[in-house]
Amino acid sequence: MKAAYFYGVGDIRIEEVEIPKISEDEILIKVKSCAVCGTDLRISKFGHFKIPQGTKRVLGHEIAGEIVEVGSKVKGYTVGMRVATPPNIGCGTCPACIQGFNQMCPDYEAFGISLDGGFQEYMKIPAYAIKAGNVVKIPDGLSFEEASIAEPLSCCYNSYKALNTVPGDTVLVIGAGPIGALHVMMNKLAGATKVIAADISQDRLDEMKSLGADVVVNSAQTDLAEAVKKETNGAGANVIITACSVPDLQRQALEMAAVHGRINFFGGLPKGKEEVTLNTNLIHYKELIALGTTGSSISDYYKSLQIIASGKVNAKALVSATFSVEDTVKAFEFAAAGKGMKALVVSK
Repeated sequence: MKAAYFYGVGDIRIEEVEIPKISEDEILIKVKSCAVCGTDLRISKFGHFKIPQGTKRVLGHEIAGEIVEVGSKVKGYTVGMRVATPPNIGCGTCPACIQGFNQMCPDYEAFGISLDGGFQEYMKIPAYAIKAGNVVKIPDGLSFEEASIAEPLSCCYNSYKALNTVPGDTVLVIGAGPIGALHVMMNKLAGATKVIAADISQDRLDEMKSLGADVVVNSAQTDLAEAVKKETNGAGANVIITACSVPDLQRQALEMAAVHGRINFFGGLPKGKEEVTLNTNLIHYKELIALGTTGSSISDYYKSLQIIASGKVNAKALVSATFSVEDTVKAFEFAAAGKGMKALVVSK
């Protein structure tokens, strides 16, 4: 089979390797679709602390596929079953895991990071991932490509839960990439009266219009704070999501928020720029809630699959280009160029 291995910063190689052999308590899936995530791009550019130097790793954690082999001791799964794999595998015993927050486990494992992921033709699912619930049946009628969008949507669903968007809210999403698009779709589904999308890429803003944004603002050409003031009759946005990695926008979010506004610093900041000075008087006098969310739980993932299957979030609209495993590097280049939304590595 073919697999795309990450060897180090800027070094991804396509190799011909043996199909993984499974033990009696493991599962083998044929990967049908794996979407390229911003995390994959960051790992390819900067590396990851869970991938030691000298270790090669198959990246990719937005995975959907078909079971082709089941170990004799595995129950509940059969050959031919279509499945998706929430990437973060918790230990199951720490306080975070006990509360259902597997993504917050301090000793987590993850497909595409500490375990080989989806940019290969076949992938082995270890026993502890199966026991932890990290193999989820894909609803009937849902394509593999749509199912691979469940992981990023689940991160946005986690954000939605924390922000509690309700009908009547004006929501500002800063960042018009694939994650920003899913935030727009999720908040429209939640009943937001107006969703404003902001970015410096007009091409992506044009796409956001078709994905449900009521208003788009090119912040390279228009003052974002003034635009928000105009769209809210001076009140500010009820919900603000910084779906980008720009420190100044986190500061500015407090200024653009309405009284009792909720702000999610969703996009992590680059190393060396993670300390941001915030005007806490704005938080105090406007009674703001400033929070963060990261990743998603298995429950979030399962619900996101159901949302996509319902047709109320159009995952297909996010698929801009597909590539074979042999062309994984091209998929990364497409995603990094910011020309479209999601790039998927698929196989027949």
